Amino acid sequence: MSHSYRQPGVVLTDRHFTVPLDHGDPDGETIELYAREAVASDRAGQDLPWLLYLQGGPGFGANRFVGRQAWLDRALKDYRVLLLDQRGTGRSTPATRQTLPLRGGPAEQAEHLTRFRADSIVRDCEAVRREVTGGAPWTVLGQSFGGFCTVSYLSLAPEGLSTAVITGGLPSLDAHADDVYRAAYPRVERKVAAHYARYPQDVERARRIADHLLTHDVVLPGGYRLTVEAFQSLGLMLGASDGSHRLHYLLEDAFVRTPGGLELSDAFQEQAQGLLSYAGHPLYALVHESIYGQDARPTAWAAERVRAEFPQFDAAKALAGDAPVLFTGETVHPWMFETDPALRPLRETAELLAARTDWEPLYDPDRLAANEVPVAAAVYHDDMYVDTAHSLRTARAVRGLRTWVTDEFEHDGLRAGAPRVLDRLLALTRDEA
Repeated sequence: MSHSYRQPGVVLTDRHFTVPLDHGDPDGETIELYAREAVASDRAGQDLPWLLYLQGGPGFGANRFVGRQAWLDRALKDYRVLLLDQRGTGRSTPATRQTLPLRGGPAEQAEHLTRFRADSIVRDCEAVRREVTGGAPWTVLGQSFGGFCTVSYLSLAPEGLSTAVITGGLPSLDAHADDVYRAAYPRVERKVAAHYARYPQDVERARRIADHLLTHDVVLPGGYRLTVEAFQSLGLMLGASDGSHRLHYLLEDAFVRTPGGLELSDAFQEQAQGLLSYAGHPLYALVHESIYGQDARPTAWAAERVRAEFPQFDAAKALAGDAPVLFTGETVHPWMFETDPALRPLRETAELLAARTDWEPLYDPDRLAANEVPVAAAVYHDDMYVDTAHSLRTARAVRGLRTWVTDEFEHDGLRAGAPRVLDRLLALTRDEA
């Protein structure tokens, strides 16, 4: 049953769909998907084309907008929008430490999670599309990992698309996870250098925090064990438009003087807990590296292994000299399944996924080379999360794809630059720019 309600300027409707867990077995087990339909209040009764939004991640539900926030305002001028919680996220049969034991033990959980990659998401979208549009193709807007899914969509079911728009999400078609992270660590180092150039006082602040964590056992209020590696992973913030500023404000509140000496402040610990915990999106940690698995090679904790090739990220070595402590970026490590109480019960499941050697290809280069769907992509110069060179190489491999390469925005340009980013990309697909 669907329910409609109003927010300022928009009518929202809860939509529920039943799809196969395994699209290769359409008569087998099913799961439930949730999506939120949004339409401008003054156009609620009109027959409008549809735009499907695919969120970044993997492992995050779709944006919970209030009214016509961010890019949604621009989209509602032309479309009826469907904000899909991809399988395993949000209200779509969530996959968490609480629910996954329903599948059985770690082996059964890992096998279950192999069906939560882009190929399954695309087939979900096709099942939903036939129900929502009556079979008419729709426009897809993919942000970050949602862009990866969009490239899979162009590979697997281009007949379902009238237009494709991608922001910060053109993946390499053939890079192994090792290649992705070898390209990533130098980008992260550049972002950290830029942060320290902007806030030079943070060099010493970060060193003091790292030194404290190397000599103290710190457990945050929610049970998260704050190690120096976990602290460094706060560098994930540096890929967003306001991330450097938010990191600076976090660091300046780090210590408070107590009768027992300097301690990490409650304010710092509470903020760090919210930034580091995977309680709200555990699927991200479980399947993140699998989005780069496309052949018989295991991902095998690629980010952790490749990090060893960049010794400048070793905080203890930095503190032994006068080098700055480097933050890290969008990487998942085995130690996260020890420090985070939301992930600890899933450690063995994660190990089994990291060891898999039967990943199927997610992209079809031949079909992409023959593409006929209008496609436009925003590629952010020196994007911290998605390698620019990889993205541009893929752009050249997709027939008719038009790029907008810009250094005006970071990875979150769709949010920070709305409505300009979506407006520009739609214009490119319509040959209006």
